[in-house]
Amino acid sequence: MNKGSRHAVVAATVFDGIAVQHDCAVLIEGTQIAGMMPRRALPAEVPAQILPADLWLAPGFIDIQVNGGGDVLFNDTPTAAGIAAIAAAHRRFGTTALLPTLITDTPAKMRAAAGAVHDATGNPSVLGIHFEGPFLSPEKPGVHDPAKLRVPDTDDLALLTTVQTGVTLVTLAPERVPAEFIAQLAAAGARVSLGHSMATYAQTKAALAQGLTGFTHLFNAMRPLGGRDPGPIAAALEAPGAWFGMIVDGEHVDPAMLRLALRGAAQPVLVTDAMPPVGGKKPGFTLYGEPISVTNGRCTRADGALAGSALSMAAAVRNCVQMLGVPLPKALTYAATAPAEFLGLGKSLGKLAPGFRADLVAFRPDDIAVHETWVAGKA
Repeated sequence: MNKGSRHAVVAATVFDGIAVQHDCAVLIEGTQIAGMMPRRALPAEVPAQILPADLWLAPGFIDIQVNGGGDVLFNDTPTAAGIAAIAAAHRRFGTTALLPTLITDTPAKMRAAAGAVHDATGNPSVLGIHFEGPFLSPEKPGVHDPAKLRVPDTDDLALLTTVQTGVTLVTLAPERVPAEFIAQLAAAGARVSLGHSMATYAQTKAALAQGLTGFTHLFNAMRPLGGRDPGPIAAALEAPGAWFGMIVDGEHVDPAMLRLALRGAAQPVLVTDAMPPVGGKKPGFTLYGEPISVTNGRCTRADGALAGSALSMAAAVRNCVQMLGVPLPKALTYAATAPAEFLGLGKSLGKLAPGFRADLVAFRPDDIAVHETWVAGKA
């Protein structure tokens, strides 16, 4: 390791993923964090960037559901360049790592998306790929194209278990796939999440036993929570080994329901479900050939149906604090530590600790306005 790659970032307030520390230096060597120490203990010869006193430093945000950004939709631009544009747009809002997300599309588009992620290997912000569909319930399609929904075949299994780069996350409706499909995905190392589903409580419990560990945008596009029909939401909230995505924009789910979910046993993960307007300049975009308008941060089809979001992770953290009453350190774990653990990357991402990748975000704590980010040690 050459000495030029050794430097430090010093902040008055540092949240390391577990606890808040004060007057702390994060020592970086190359792409990794080499140590955490009081500012006074930092060796004089180490170059140090001293942040303004009003900023917090925390682990970079990890977004596991990113459909687009920077006026780019992954479905329309399944290339390494498209992914790079999306990642760059979200980095402005504190997201240092993400899963580009392909919503329901053709087998050819799924192969192209997997190839794009492989071609993006050199981009440290790209952790893998999220296939949201096409194995979803026709009763809960959301804005997914119903004509493209289908039951998986052997070619689909082969694709989903052989993506060559990073983590593969698959959102599916358990009642729409063969009995052994979830177990096969899990055995191959893929993460499996329930979404756009009419699964019953019993079907959801069976899927959890087979290896399902996630719930995609809890409450949205799934069988609702009923007094005599608990469905997947009840199964999720009593599963301590599961994680559920929350879109905290005040539009997708009423804050009261999310506050209720936070009292459950499962682990919350902030997601954006972001569309091209995040970090972009255009007032709308096209999805499946249909115009999507963005008004006051709300992405809708002509019929009023929600079509993803214009939410950034910085805004999600702020909303988590302001709408849900979550303490800021806890909201930061939802944005970084929890998604890293869900993806099986909890020993290398999501915390500021020796041996972890040096992904950091500096921001104002009152409004989560992002000042600077570092990805693999580089600002």
